[in-house]
Amino acid sequence: MRLVLLGPPGAGKGTLAALLKESLNLVHISTGDMLREEMKNGTDIGRQAKGFIDKGELVPDDLVIRLIEQKLIGDKQVRHGYMLDGFPRTRKQAEDLDRILGQIHQPLDYALYMEATLPVIIQRLGGRRVCRGCGAVFHVHNKPSRKKNMCDVCGGELYQRADDNEATIRTRMDVYLKNTRPVIEYYKAQGKLEKLDADKDSEEVQGVLMQTFNEDRKLNKH
Repeated sequence: MRLVLLGPPGAGKGTLAALLKESLNLVHISTGDMLREEMKNGTDIGRQAKGFIDKGELVPDDLVIRLIEQKLIGDKQVRHGYMLDGFPRTRKQAEDLDRILGQIHQPLDYALYMEATLPVIIQRLGGRRVCRGCGAVFHVHNKPSRKKNMCDVCGGELYQRADDNEATIRTRMDVYLKNTRPVIEYYKAQGKLEKLDADKDSEEVQGVLMQTFNEDRKLNKH
């Protein structure tokens, strides 16, 4: 199974990815994680990416495409199935991804679009708390710390990220929807778009997905 995960911050992509990784034995490919790894290892891609990130700029498409191409062609693990998270973000990236997949004769199965309403996004992100020490994530309602304002893992102080306030969340949603609409339309035109109700719990979303995969006879295909 070859999947693309699409959805705004707070839609639950990470939680769903963890469930699908376990149930379908898929590799979770996060462009953010890969870029951090490249920078940590001091590779050519990593050094170039760091130059842009240090200036507060987005990493250019050509660098991200090189990273994705390197992963999809060079990593034997991904041949058994994967989920792309955080990519593609633009129509150009989606087209470049199709070009790479065409070269290796492994077309995408689905683009999963996790649709969540603004009130749910605000509730999820607005209640998020992060540990200053170990980075563990909690939620004031969904996953509260047993020690109130302290981390259950390391005892560090919990804080709210500056961009997790309502006004910033609304802006981030507007920007995301504007930038992602061409990608959604691209996969819709291909008949590969699967819309999911991300207001629901991730376990429920997973159940709906597994039913779809079964009906389309995609399970155990690859």
